[in-house]
Amino acid sequence: MSLSRLLALIRKEFLQIRRDPRTLVLVLVIPIMQMFLMGYSATNDIRNVPLAVLDNDRSPQSRTLLDAYRAADYFRVTAEAGSEQELRAMIDDGKVRAGVIIPQGYGKQIAGGGSAQILFILDGSDPTVASTALSAAQLIGQSYSTTILAQRLERRGAAQALLPPLAVLTQVWYNPDLISAWFMIPGVIGVILQALTSILTATAIVRERERGTIEQLIVTPIRPLELIIGKILPYVLLSFFNAFEVIALGHWWFGVPVRGDLALIALMSGLFLISSLGIGILASTIANTQQEAMLIVWMTLLPSIFLSGFFFPLEAMPPVLQVFSYLTPLRYYLVIIRSLMLKGVGVSAFPSEIAALCVYGVVIMTLAAFRFRKRLD
Repeated sequence: MSLSRLLALIRKEFLQIRRDPRTLVLVLVIPIMQMFLMGYSATNDIRNVPLAVLDNDRSPQSRTLLDAYRAADYFRVTAEAGSEQELRAMIDDGKVRAGVIIPQGYGKQIAGGGSAQILFILDGSDPTVASTALSAAQLIGQSYSTTILAQRLERRGAAQALLPPLAVLTQVWYNPDLISAWFMIPGVIGVILQALTSILTATAIVRERERGTIEQLIVTPIRPLELIIGKILPYVLLSFFNAFEVIALGHWWFGVPVRGDLALIALMSGLFLISSLGIGILASTIANTQQEAMLIVWMTLLPSIFLSGFFFPLEAMPPVLQVFSYLTPLRYYLVIIRSLMLKGVGVSAFPSEIAALCVYGVVIMTLAAFRFRKRLD
């Protein structure tokens, strides 16, 4: 292998990237947009659900109950209905996601030491919002009910009887505020590494074939191995730049911790890149045009995103899909990058994931290199 030939080919590739504004936008802007979109939109933190109120009692007790729902940031009272039909119309039109009906006589029943019921209505067309709002509504109601019970027992001098015999203390490690962005942004790094390296590598090689310059490169003293390294190394460097760009912006803007060693993060990212590069090279040996190369890569990228635990937990998937998820290298990398960034652990925490990436990388890169060399011949 000649270092001078390799450097000349790498320089040529960087010049092509600089002269192609579309590639520059794809490489520099898309990862940042993806990080902000995922950090803000891809979240399960349900807050400020629009709530309509139908208060048929209008007593101090009903106003205190509504204050309890206002105090929690899960709901935001945005409308007051005059009838059940009006409340239904608000939910049907999408103006509110939930409604609470307080019946007449509620205040007298509470003040008299009795029990009362209220009706909480939820729009179930969006199960994610509805399930979170349902849990919040029940929890707020139980908490307010306990407060009323404590006041009654205190007036009777029996407040001690309310003390529970068991108290469960909870601690949340690594993400105490349960911020979704802390979970999503490390995953974005894996998606960026796989998407950029596989797409750009595949299209860069196919572009040479479309323009007829691949034959010119073949007749030069450049060896096939030098050609492969020279074509993919610039995109590897750009992918590393994007990965650490997302880490820096995620830490500075979203407060995502980086508890692990940056050198170890880079090493594990490089191990994952072997698989992504193999997918790109393999796609370039199958496709004849850049459009075909893009489609082939997307056919592998989309299943990887959905079967890797990037959006949805693997434990919630059917057993068949869980088996298929073992074929996606992104699954193993997400475990590694999230553990490194959020937990600050070492390699001893994920030996099986490292082994899987090594096996996958060797297999896919060997197959890709064999087909690429055969295609050149």
